[in-house]
Amino acid sequence: MTGSSTKREGHVVCFGELLMRLATAPGHLLADAPDVHIAIGGAEANVGVALTAMGHDASIVSRLPANALGDKARRSLAGAGLEVRHLTQAPGSRMGLYFLEVGASLRPSAIVYDRAGSAFATARPEDFEFATALDGAALLHVSGITPALGPNGVQLAKAAIRAASAAGVPVSFDCNFRESLWNAWDSNPREILLELLAEATIVFGNHRDMTLLLGRPFSGEDEARRREAAEAAFAHFPKLALMASTTRTAVTQTHHRIAARVDLRDDHHQTATLDVPEIVDRIGSGDAFAAGVLTGWLEKAGARRMAELGLAMNVLKHSVHGDWLRLPRSEIDAFTGRSGDVRR
Repeated sequence: MTGSSTKREGHVVCFGELLMRLATAPGHLLADAPDVHIAIGGAEANVGVALTAMGHDASIVSRLPANALGDKARRSLAGAGLEVRHLTQAPGSRMGLYFLEVGASLRPSAIVYDRAGSAFATARPEDFEFATALDGAALLHVSGITPALGPNGVQLAKAAIRAASAAGVPVSFDCNFRESLWNAWDSNPREILLELLAEATIVFGNHRDMTLLLGRPFSGEDEARRREAAEAAFAHFPKLALMASTTRTAVTQTHHRIAARVDLRDDHHQTATLDVPEIVDRIGSGDAFAAGVLTGWLEKAGARRMAELGLAMNVLKHSVHGDWLRLPRSEIDAFTGRSGDVRR
């Protein structure tokens, strides 16, 4: 795969909560794991890190505690290439956590969130300088995880998207539906997400998301039915120009089959399905997919190129521990879908 010679100028602004991930080793349950592996993550930051590895400028807008954990997260993000000028730290607050119990064989992985009352979840819209962060930006990337945090999260997501609209900056929105977060409060995810998606140019979501949002059943059984869901989304959301998703079949916890799809109003492409055996870590693979599609969008590529980049980055993320994909651009462009010998 080759790159494009033109691109949209400006950086990508990623807005969302940063989390500390504590993961068991495969085969260990949280209840009796002797230790955990620590990493920094968060859906929006994951996208930003992958974009910087692909050669695009990205910044993170978020809020951390003013303590050693917040300092660690800030250093990690800066070291990964993200611009952290708009990453603030609040005294007397805590960092959001999530615990990952890594599955094995036919036992699925499980996530336990511990993020109530975090520095980000308790922040107010006025705590962020959205207009300054968005100055000269090519895109704002947000996700459905922020509004799922509660009424305060809804206001944060709305404020970020309103600021982007006021600045003429396109919005990328990843539905990222987290049922456990929405169910933790008296929420109406359909109503909230419909309002947020109305401002989006790019949406990462599939036929199941559209079934929830539009109140119509859509099947993902074949390409024609998936196109039907995309066309319904285009009809409902006038600003929407691009919808992207993956399909995943889990054979076991370490063996999946994955394909990618991109729908534009006048074009679409669905890739072949790739076999992904011997998975190391699947967390963050959806964010890597989003970064691949956004790389193509920033470089003014067509549906096929965006889908191929998204699939390559999604699949390769499964080979890397942690939430982030930081492989160099040359490795993404050289991806063929087949395993190879050692490169020397």
